[in-house]
Parts: sequence; C-alpha cells; structure tokens
Amino acid sequence: MSSLCELPEVAGLDAQSGLVRIPPELDIPLTGRVRQLLDTPEFRRLGKISQLGLVGLVYPAANHSRLEHSLGVYRLALLYLKRLSADDRFAEVISVKDAELFVVAALLHDLGHWPFCHLIEDMGLPSVPTHELFANSFLLEGEIADALRDDWGMNPRDIVALLSGKPRDRKSRILQSMLSGPIDIDKMDYLLRDSLHAGVPYGRNFDQTRLIRSLCLSASGDSLAISEKGKTAAEMMVFARYVMFSEVYWHHAVRSATAMLQRAFYLLHGQMDLDHLFRLTEEPMICELVAAGEGGPAGELLEGLFGPVRRIYKRLAQYSVFESPEICSCLARRPYPWLVACAEQLSMIVSGVLSRVVAPHEILFDAPPVKREVEFKIDVYFAKKDRYRALGDISPVVRTLAKQQFDDYVKRVRIFVHPRIAEDMRRIDNLVELVQQAIDRME
Repeated sequence: MSSLCELPEVAGLDAQSGLVRIPPELDIPLTGRVRQLLDTPEFRRLGKISQLGLVGLVYPAANHSRLEHSLGVYRLALLYLKRLSADDRFAEVISVKDAELFVVAALLHDLGHWPFCHLIEDMGLPSVPTHELFANSFLLEGEIADALRDDWGMNPRDIVALLSGKPRDRKSRILQSMLSGPIDIDKMDYLLRDSLHAGVPYGRNFDQTRLIRSLCLSASGDSLAISEKGKTAAEMMVFARYVMFSEVYWHHAVRSATAMLQRAFYLLHGQMDLDHLFRLTEEPMICELVAAGEGGPAGELLEGLFGPVRRIYKRLAQYSVFESPEICSCLARRPYPWLVACAEQLSMIVSGVLSRVVAPHEILFDAPPVKREVEFKIDVYFAKKDRYRALGDISPVVRTLAKQQFDDYVKRVRIFVHPRIAEDMRRIDNLVELVQQAIDRME
C-alpha cells in the first residue's frame, strides 16, 4: 500500500467515528489537525457566506455555504489521493508532505472569498483584489498561519504558492491540475452541490465515482488524465457544466440581479473601505452597502434585491453570438466602466424617444466578462494501445460544448430595465438601432 493511503485524513475515509456529515449523505473525516483549521475565525466566516449568492433569489433553496462546499472539496481531495496512490508515477513524485499540502489547499481554497465575490471580481475594477490575493492575509498571519506551522509543520507560503502561484516543477503542476483543471476537485463538488441545493438534476448527471476511479497521469506525467473507462463520465461532466451555466448560473433572472448588484457596487466602491467590506460575512456586507447607498440610485438597486419586496429588473432583450454577432462583438468582454457608460448613452437616447426621463441606472447592460471559462482539455489513456488521445478529438460532446468556446453558448449579452419603464421600452420597435447608436457614441 502506498504511504499516501496512510495519511490520517485519507485513512479516515473508512473510519466509523470522527466524522461530520454534509449533503448528500456524505461523511467527512476530521482529524485533530483538520479541526484546528475548521475552528479558526477565518474559516468559520465561510459558513456565513453563501456559495451561490444571488442565485438564491431565483432558486430559494440554493443557500448553502462556502464552508459546506470547502468540506466537500476536502473530501474529494482525499478520494483523489486514495485513487492516485495506486498510480506508480504519481506515487514516485508526490510525497506525503506534498499530499498534506494538497489536502490543506483543498480545504482552504475558498478562504479569500467574500460575499458575491465572483460577480464583483468579474467587473475587473483596479481597486478590487483577486480572491486569491485577498486570501493571503488570512493564510500568512493569524490563527490559520499558526495552525499550519504548529499542527501541520507547514510553511503558509507554500499554501499560497500552490493556490495562486505559477507551478514551478512537475509535482506542483500535478497538484495544481487536481485543484484547478478540467476534472478538478472544485468543479467536481460545486456541480453536484449547486445542483442539489438548487433543486435541479443537471449537475448530478455524471458518474463521479467512475470518473475518480479512472484518474491517472497524462503522457507527460505532470497533469491529470483519465482512462478510457472514464470517457463517458467525463463527457457527462462537460454536459453537466454546460447545462448548469445555462439554466442556473446564467439564468436570465440571476443575471438581472447580478447586473443590479454590480451597478450598485460600481456606484459605491470608491467611497468604501473595501478591505473592511470584504472581510465581512454576507448580512453585514449587505447592510453596509445598503447604508452607503441610501437615498441614491445604488440604494434603489439594492432595495430591489434585498428589501422587503423583491423588484428584479426585467429582461428587455438578449443577443447571442450566433443570432446577433454584431451586437455581441461590440458589447461582450468590454471593460465594465465602458458598459456602464454605453448603457447611460442608451438611457439618454431612450429618454428622447419616450419623451420622459429614463435615469442612467434604469438601463443595465449585462455581457460576458473579459475572462473566459477554462476550456475542457484532458487526455484519455487507452491501455491496450498504450496511447493517449485528447478527449475533444474523440468526443463530439466535448468538441461542441468545450473546445469551441463554451462561453459563446451560454453567456449572452442582455439588456435589463427597471420594471416601471419595461412596457414603454418594449413598444420601441427599433431597439437594435438605438443600441447601435449608443455603441457608436462610445467609439
């Protein structure tokens, strides 16, 4: 048996005690040194930050926490190690210390997330750090840093390097592909968990167990691959990811709420202490934003999201890269301030058309952010032929949904408007021309 299987946490997968349970009926082994990390204030704050944020406005049960997700990712890390310990090439490169580093990184991978983190990061504002960078203050000082040194014999900077640094050698490339790659422990958990709590089947329709059992190393030996027995499970995972983005993460009402919060944050961020704000849990952060926006456009947007009566902006139009390539090419992946300015131009144009004042914040553009989703690139190993082939080359599903720019299929350009002007706006029969006028004014 590989020494990796003797890690207390990996051995705990088969234990009868020292477990905590999370949905869906999964037992998570907790050793003493893992409990030390779980009990720190920095980690416990994740229990009061929802994994999906504004998705809960559309799917009411999707209110699970980043703490729950982190425990799920940690469990998968143990399963990956247990499986890959049987791979001679993996066991030759990854030592027990490396495996411990991977286990801790899996548990703490979301430590730097603040409430509504991804939608704020997508705006690309210079004053907003990445969540990986923001995590450094939690990892390099305080109780977590002490626990890493005292209980794990680990330098906190090694965790920082694994989570956010560039891989330096073969072992770090292997570990990073397990943390952030086509079939990583993060995706493997969030697809299932988000699907479960949202009450939809899409993210659970792939064989997680079979996929894990098929894990092996690539031909170069520095990243994950799968055996041919995992091909169908990998295809189903690609499809699950596509449908979860289409039906949940980029659901039009979720994106309306996202556009509203982004505009409110954009209006307020220059007057707020972001370091303080991002250290808060969800409810206190909402309260501070609402207080800062009171009496202004940001306050009205936030009241529609978090007030006693939900008032989500209405979808006026949407454009896909296939149906409206001109509009999409002009609006997709633009810097967020440019989108705001363009929407404000449209509000002025529409004010003239309707002969009434349309406030700048009453029209919102929502477009795919600058950063694209990672393509699903992984090799399949055929043992009988001793040959690797790219999954995209042998799978029409993967070739269509992942290789040919996944983002273009699910991330549409949308225009949302305040409910009080929605009906008047829908009566405008030359909206596309007006949008083009607004774009032309920006050139």
